[in-house]
Amino acid sequence: MKCISFIGTGVMGASIVSHLLQAGHPVTVHTRTKEKAEPLIAAGAKWASTVSEAVQKADVIFTMVGMPSDVEEIYLKDNGILANGTNGQILVDMTTSSPALAKKIEKAAIEKGMTSLDAPVSGGDVGAKNGTLSIMCGGDESTFEQVKPIFSLFGSQIVLQGRAGAGQHTKMSNQLAIATNMIGVCEALAYAEKAGLDPERVLESISPGAAGSWSLSNLGPRMLAGNFEPGFYTKHFLKDLRIALEEAKAMDLDLPGLQLAIHLYEDLMAKGYGDKGTQVLFKQYQ
Repeated sequence: MKCISFIGTGVMGASIVSHLLQAGHPVTVHTRTKEKAEPLIAAGAKWASTVSEAVQKADVIFTMVGMPSDVEEIYLKDNGILANGTNGQILVDMTTSSPALAKKIEKAAIEKGMTSLDAPVSGGDVGAKNGTLSIMCGGDESTFEQVKPIFSLFGSQIVLQGRAGAGQHTKMSNQLAIATNMIGVCEALAYAEKAGLDPERVLESISPGAAGSWSLSNLGPRMLAGNFEPGFYTKHFLKDLRIALEEAKAMDLDLPGLQLAIHLYEDLMAKGYGDKGTQVLFKQYQ
């Protein structure tokens, strides 16, 4: 069993840690608010009050935080992982962040005798709870093979996409597909309601067919029930879309669907829905 440290126990991180504990791995957790980690501590996780304390004696260090700025602080500052880690440790950042930052972390890790992977995930709170996340990895193949058995405890689709940053680029592709699909899901349900149909029956008809998608099947019912609580925060999704737009511009790639999605989600943020789930987009059509 690997000694694991996990930094960031939010909506998805907490479920991932639960899977690690159930498999018998000793896990140390750290998050900004200890209260959020209390259920994991009660389940057997050890608490670390600082990042530097969390990395002590760990074989593998996972991070899953909110923003690229959080990633940079956790890894690259004087009180961070790289300054306090030791030779041979494996670093796995599961935050959706920028490809350039993933490359920067890998370079700094190698200089310290460590290895790193960028490994963002898709599947939301449901995938995290069920252990069926899609994990998109960038980094060294040997390191990937060492961590893959751990990934398999909470992921069902685990793919090494290439060198450092490739996992983040893949996640950007994932978020682009979701962003425009979410617009389609909302517009389909809004149309059904306006036409006087029972939207739940409409879902029964269209979900198994060519229109089917994860968002339609999992988030469509939440939209209709008025349940906008987060499986994935709107503020984090907008962050991802902005990273994707920045990368697209650098590659001279025009993505009008992405730009529309950003406009719609920025409007939701301005209305105070940043801490709601991405399905809150439906409110734009009500």
